[in-house]
Formats: sequence, structure tokens, C-alpha cells
Amino acid sequence: MYKIMRLIILLLTTFLQLINCLPGISGPAEATGTSTNDTIDIQTLYNGRAWRNLYYRVKGDQFLFKSDFMPGSVTIHGKEFNNIQVKYDIYGDELLTFTDRGIIIQLNKEMIDLFNMSYNDRVYYFKRMDVDSLNSLSGYVNILYDGPSPLYIKYRKEILTLAVENKYDLFNEIDKIYLQKDGKILLINSKKEFLGLLKDQKQQVHSFIKTNKIRITKKNPESFKPVIEYYDKIRN
Repeated sequence: MYKIMRLIILLLTTFLQLINCLPGISGPAEATGTSTNDTIDIQTLYNGRAWRNLYYRVKGDQFLFKSDFMPGSVTIHGKEFNNIQVKYDIYGDELLTFTDRGIIIQLNKEMIDLFNMSYNDRVYYFKRMDVDSLNSLSGYVNILYDGPSPLYIKYRKEILTLAVENKYDLFNEIDKIYLQKDGKILLINSKKEFLGLLKDQKQQVHSFIKTNKIRITKKNPESFKPVIEYYDKIRN
């Protein structure tokens, strides 16, 4: 009985060695020349669903900056994926990329922490925010300033019905500026409202704006940035 068992083990070992030597047959981690970790990473990045353009009849497009893909990176559960092509659908608040098979997919928003995209020699940084009982701002927001009193831009598009020749719908962009102060995220509707939130340093802020000839306007969200940077500096 012992000799029979030993013979069976020997035959099985020889068979497995022959299998491993055959061309085109390999273990799971080598089947495509990709490690198991790489495969898991790809599955993590492409955890989404195929995207279809439901608004091709609307004039304009639903994307931020342009409808082409742009170089960027995405951070999912703390892991950063670099050198990928992305575009941001600000009507649906969804981030898109395409797979190695050329399929455009809508990434799983619930898994994304951060992403960035390059446009006109500048990198724009975004993070995903969850709505809570104190703040209504949610989804992807552009981080304009990331100091003690962060400044955000929420890019959004709406569809204006029959806005073109009374025949065609039109995409229209609406950007909103938010300031996070004392634990609350506040919508900024005007220059006056913005400065009112900085009233504890009113004289210094007004002097800084006048000296540096800063023209604060919602049409140029960047104009808010040096003011809030200065405010945080003298406040802290």
C-alpha cells in the first residue's frame, strides 16, 4: 500500500512539472504579464460603469473646460493613479476616463477621494465632499485655497430649454464660490457678503485690498484667494 501511494505521488509531481513547462500555460499572476497587485489596482480604478452621452442633442457640452480628455490623476481609497486621461462632466458631477479597451467609463464616485486635471498649463485639484447636516455642498469641488479657511469652487452646468433659436436646448455653466470658516461651508454670493465673513479683521483686510489694488469679483474666483490667504495669516 505504501509503495502504491508513493508511486501515485511521484506520478502527480511529474505531471505538474510537465504542465508548468508547456508554452502558454502559467499561474494566475503571470497569465497576462501583470502581477496580482497590478490586476487588483486596475480593477479598483475601473470600478465604474460604461458611459453614454444622453445629451448629444443639447448645444454645447456638459464638460468642464473642454470635451476632450485631459491628463490627470485619481486617488481612490488613498491610492493614487497617475498618468491617466480624464474629463469632468459637471452637469452630472461625474468623472470619466477610458479603459485600455477604449471604453469610456464613469468612475465610482463613492470610491474617489481626490483627482486632478491639467488644462492650459495649470493643474486643477478636486476633492469629493459628502453632504452633512451643517453643509449642503457635496460632490466634486475645486480646491482654490487649502489653508485654515479653505476656498472652493463648485462647477456646474444646467440645461436651458429651447435657448437657441427657440429650437435647441443649451448647456449653461454656473460656478459657485464657497468659503469654509469655523466649521461651516458658506456660499459666497457677492463681494460684500465675502468681506462680511472677514469682519473680525475688517480694517486690515480693507487696507490690504486697497494697497494691492485687488478687484474682487465672482467672474474671477482667483481674486478671492489672496484676500483669504492674508486673512488667515493675520488671524492665526
